[in-house]
Amino acid sequence: MDEIIAWLMEGDAAIRWQTLRDLLDAPKQDWKAERQRTLEEGWGAQFLARQDADGRWGGGIYSPKWISTTYTLLTLCSIGIPPDCAPARRGAELVVGAILGETCNAAFYKNLAACDRCVVGKMLRIGAYFGIDAERIEAKAGNLLNEMMPDGGWNCRRARRPKPEHSSFHTTFNVLEGLREYIEAGGGKQHTAALAAEQSTLEMMLQHRLFKSHHTEEVIDPKFTLLSFPPQWHYDVLRGLVYFARAGMSRSSGASAPRDSRLQDAMDLLHARRRKDGTWPVQHKHPGKVFFDMEKTGGPSRWNTLRALQVLHWWEGQA
Repeated sequence: MDEIIAWLMEGDAAIRWQTLRDLLDAPKQDWKAERQRTLEEGWGAQFLARQDADGRWGGGIYSPKWISTTYTLLTLCSIGIPPDCAPARRGAELVVGAILGETCNAAFYKNLAACDRCVVGKMLRIGAYFGIDAERIEAKAGNLLNEMMPDGGWNCRRARRPKPEHSSFHTTFNVLEGLREYIEAGGGKQHTAALAAEQSTLEMMLQHRLFKSHHTEEVIDPKFTLLSFPPQWHYDVLRGLVYFARAGMSRSSGASAPRDSRLQDAMDLLHARRRKDGTWPVQHKHPGKVFFDMEKTGGPSRWNTLRALQVLHWWEGQA
């Protein structure tokens, strides 16, 4: 394990600061100093350098995928650049304003109601991470909480025909990550309701063992079993496990995700995906435009190794 940790610490600043915080339990001043380096070097700095003069990325707000402003900001959230980064905050303001509106007026609420749930989830994640207007953040959180489906998740096709009877894992995790960012930001008026919704959704995912039909126990989609990064809007088992670990080890919300026996199938899959050298690969990438490849498909991945070890740190730490 020491060799794997050393290998992670030889990687990008995005990997190093999270390794220090989540795997080495380093003092806060150490990992915060390393986090600051994401603005100056590596992947974070490379994405920031590609920002257009008007504050956008890729010439668009939501498209082209995956180089638009929305998806670049989501990647910067995963990298963990400091939330007070002025260029990123400028982009976040542009995204929320263009998709939903610049103020909580009638047009904003109309756009909010019409938007796909996964898009609102992304807007909540970006807005809460970068602190873009508390009033609009509360409106987005409230909208999502009111739109939860009876089974405990969300579906972008909720208003289409035929009306869906079940949640979409893709949509649900885009919403969940927005709610988790809202929860961890603290001070939200709907904090308690968001925590309750999260617990309900995690129970729904446990009933599905994160990737199986709760009726037949068959794998819902083989792509759910492939490790990918960045996930973009797609769900996979590692994304689900990372969420459980994050909620379970949250330093600010006081909530806990259960270390439940129904996660064992997903944990077994995670172990099975481990390479002989102790690392995890990127097995699949979602087709689309990219500014650059952070990692190649097939080889050892620092991103997925870090994420897998974050999960194991949580899972084994509560044993």
